[in-house]
Amino acid sequence: MAASLQETGLDGYTEDGTVDLHGNPVLRSKTGRWKACSFIVVYEVFERMAYHGISTNLILYMTRKLHQGTVASANNVTNWSGTVWIMPILGAYIADAHLGRYRTFMIASTICLMGMGLLTLAVSISSLKPPPCLEVNKGNCKQASKLQLAVFFGALYILALGTGGTKPNISTIGADQFDDFHPKEKAQKLSFFNWWMFSIFFGTLFANTGVVYIQDNVGWSLGYGLPTIGLAVSILIFVAGTPFYRHKLPGGSPFTRMANVIVAAARNWRLPLPNDPKELHELEFEKYSIERAFRIDSTSSLRFLNKAAIRTGSTEPWKLCSVTQVEETKQILKMIPILVCTFIPSTMLAQTHTLFIKQGTTLDRSVGSHFQIPPASLSAFVTISMLLSVVIYDRIFVKIMQRLTKNPRGITLLQRMGIGMILHIMIMTIASRVERRRLYVARENGLVQNGGEIPLTIFTLLPQFILMGTADAFIEVAKIEFFYDQAPESMKSLGTSYAMTSLGVGNFLSSFLLSTVSHITKNNGNGWILNNLNASHLDYYYALIAVLSAINFFVFLIVSKLYVYKAEVCGSINVLADELKERN
Repeated sequence: MAASLQETGLDGYTEDGTVDLHGNPVLRSKTGRWKACSFIVVYEVFERMAYHGISTNLILYMTRKLHQGTVASANNVTNWSGTVWIMPILGAYIADAHLGRYRTFMIASTICLMGMGLLTLAVSISSLKPPPCLEVNKGNCKQASKLQLAVFFGALYILALGTGGTKPNISTIGADQFDDFHPKEKAQKLSFFNWWMFSIFFGTLFANTGVVYIQDNVGWSLGYGLPTIGLAVSILIFVAGTPFYRHKLPGGSPFTRMANVIVAAARNWRLPLPNDPKELHELEFEKYSIERAFRIDSTSSLRFLNKAAIRTGSTEPWKLCSVTQVEETKQILKMIPILVCTFIPSTMLAQTHTLFIKQGTTLDRSVGSHFQIPPASLSAFVTISMLLSVVIYDRIFVKIMQRLTKNPRGITLLQRMGIGMILHIMIMTIASRVERRRLYVARENGLVQNGGEIPLTIFTLLPQFILMGTADAFIEVAKIEFFYDQAPESMKSLGTSYAMTSLGVGNFLSSFLLSTVSHITKNNGNGWILNNLNASHLDYYYALIAVLSAINFFVFLIVSKLYVYKAEVCGSINVLADELKERN
């Protein structure tokens, strides 16, 4: 009998509802785990090389080649980046409701490749860009025509549309390769997001060094052509791993299901809730088993929504919902306050590829007598710092904290986010003081009005870049894992898109702050952000962001204190916790 059970898959098949591309159950031994993830991780290395090969130096292309001013170019970069990171909501919806993650990803990656190809043409063909200009004030240069801008920005936003389908699904596909019901695979999954971020920043490191150097010293055509080729290679690598992937079936539109719950609860608002949650409407276990889905018990949080499951004699989905459907809606809604608290940290990240890099253009970039460091290459120090921090965190910090807290993760995900937010406050405080020093040297050397190069090494900016990488190892990794882990099983892509949405809103918020501060301070006769940074006051602007970060951190403390983590759908995490207690 035992042999029969094993042959039919109670041991051999995955238990988390994953299937192959054709909808058939998959054997644990032949699919998933790090074997499948190796293709996905390698894809991400190349894809991030492509994305950051474009985004890291984009502000310098806009100022040097399209002749845009500081505020205009910075806002164009953050508006585009905001769109890149906000579009994953659409991609997550399509994946969870209709096509599934794999098919959505494949279509979206093709769109990305089209956008990259068009962008490479836009920077390569002379008729698609204005003539060169060496004026310090780019307002005196011939501006790009409407056609030139249309082609360039059209390519950028085609790329943004494609990333909307790739970004929320690729990391989710990776996490799907580990069965939550298998303790060993659950343990591997806890490390997955650390190494996922490691792969991201490995690709970013190459972009911030090799690709950026080529763009500054060889040419933009090759500098954009290489990321395009890299993206094409990464898609082929991903496709090669198809036989080994595990897939989650689409669960229907998450937005419709949540709307069902909210409307049904509103309709039943006058009805009293039964004392026993078992009297609420729920489907039979067999129904969930057939659909390879998970049943969730009723909880007391957001109790008003439980009224959507009160039996009234109607079976209409807008009047009656199952307890599981109600709890899934709660899980998504409960994460929104945490999501809002990540907007300011994401605004800070926008500074690393806009104003931080513009600062670098005003400093001495010489190393020796023949080599000039591209300003955007300073972002490589964010990457290096992040890579080292992730390894130290995963291999040393977690092990120490496991002994102290008996938590398999070492510390909770929200605690990890909080540490990153504290580091952000420190970063902007340091950035403000460094900028004050830069302005002092500019005044001492009479370089305020002409905007000339300041006799101060570009490595003066290193502390803010290095600390940003350390902060990323805490807040960015925790953010992705938190929104994936706390999302319902049927809405994982939507949950992952929350992390992307945070970055999108953060970039738009950066554009808003920059434009508003620039406008107000110019009207007062002492502009903080001008085309001539030597006559600006970025130190005040950075101090403002530090204050906003401090306020946001205290709000986050309150919100995280009130947050209740969702119950695990399986006991694997508890098994790991028990093992830690036994060791100690």
